[in-house]
Amino acid sequence: MTRILVADDEHLIRDAIAGLLDLEDGLEVVGRAASGDEALATALRVRPDVALLDLQLPGPDGIEVARRLAVELPECRCIIVTSHGRPGYLKSALAAGVRGFLPKTVSSRTFAQVVRDVAAGGRYVDPELAAEAISAGDSPLSPRESDILALARDGAPVEEIARRVSLSRGTVRNHLAAAIAKLDAANRHEAARIAAEHGWI
Repeated sequence: MTRILVADDEHLIRDAIAGLLDLEDGLEVVGRAASGDEALATALRVRPDVALLDLQLPGPDGIEVARRLAVELPECRCIIVTSHGRPGYLKSALAAGVRGFLPKTVSSRTFAQVVRDVAAGGRYVDPELAAEAISAGDSPLSPRESDILALARDGAPVEEIARRVSLSRGTVRNHLAAAIAKLDAANRHEAARIAAEHGWI
């Protein structure tokens, strides 16, 4: 019996996925979570074979949860399930040790088979998303530029960003200017939009 944790902040989707998997022979949902913190705590308590993680969980997102589980519960294989299948997210997920990455648009049959394959030690990446990731290339942003641009995307002023990343306002402005130039954007808001569309932030 393959034991599964389902983590998604949308109650209806979480229950639908769990209900679907519980109907399958050899699969059993042993835990449910609505946030990244809850997913980590539940996984450490119930020790599932597979964790199905929504990419955009509140708190630590699905990729960060997978990264932590790779250290704290290495026998648990993680699958990211998302409606935001952008190339940058895929690359980050694979770097975090995720074994599967699939959109929420897959059929129920494919979904159950991916869970079985990953539980057996295999990998699965949605073919269309894999092709997009290869053609998109790597992010031109440095890790610091990505962090600062992510904060700028939320509308934080330079002073607040500087305080949150423990840098001077001038340094934050320099990083924003570099990111804007690298993305050929008109301003930081457009740069943040471009980076988000590619999954770089």
